[in-house]
Amino acid sequence: MLAKFNNKNLLSVCFRFSTRTMSIDIGGMRKPYNDKENTFDVKDLVSKNPFDQFKVWFEEATANDKIEEANAMCLATATADGFPSARMVLLKKYGPEGFTFYTNYTSRKAEELDSNPRAALVFYWEPLKRSVRVEGQVSRVPMEESKAYFESRPVSSQIGAWVSDQSKVIPDRTVLTEKEAELTTKHQDKVEPLPFPNHWGGYRVVPRSIEFWQGQSNRIHDRLRFRVAETEEEKSNKESWVIERLAP
Repeated sequence: MLAKFNNKNLLSVCFRFSTRTMSIDIGGMRKPYNDKENTFDVKDLVSKNPFDQFKVWFEEATANDKIEEANAMCLATATADGFPSARMVLLKKYGPEGFTFYTNYTSRKAEELDSNPRAALVFYWEPLKRSVRVEGQVSRVPMEESKAYFESRPVSSQIGAWVSDQSKVIPDRTVLTEKEAELTTKHQDKVEPLPFPNHWGGYRVVPRSIEFWQGQSNRIHDRLRFRVAETEEEKSNKESWVIERLAP
């Protein structure tokens, strides 16, 4: 019996055993953040409106050479029965009306947003040791707005919106490259933009809360949250947003 158990079999068993039972301890990974002299408190807010504060932080992130895409954000969605998923997308517009991004309406994120129109966004600007969290209701932006943005994109990006049946299983990458080549050849000499794809467009997250986080090396981080006034007492102060400091 033992004679049949050769080195190859032993290696295979050992590999399967190791992948099932071993874990990697990375508890020692730790980077310094800000020191106690560089804190973020209510007195440091530029406004009682979170969009004004976001604008200041966003512009600082955009101006930082170490941050390649300040508008990159993690978008978290959930199915109607609460199963979550998350992915990175790009912010394309922000203001009192909300935070806007664009995607394929046949994608997994779109299906989840249409069945459960709530989402969370997270921006993380590591060189600044800052993060912003947004939570709120979601709706599709008007088609005219999506169309205007689509036509402002480079032709290669317009073609990309037509090429991908996002989130669907495909046999290999040639499915994409062949379709891209076909559309590029078809439209490379034409002045008019590609037709607007009805399966593509924008979503807008209308926040009910926006949290500003700044890291501290001692892990006693700074967290200031703006949330929509809800109670009669809160609304009686004639402020649209309630500002709260949260424990780290």
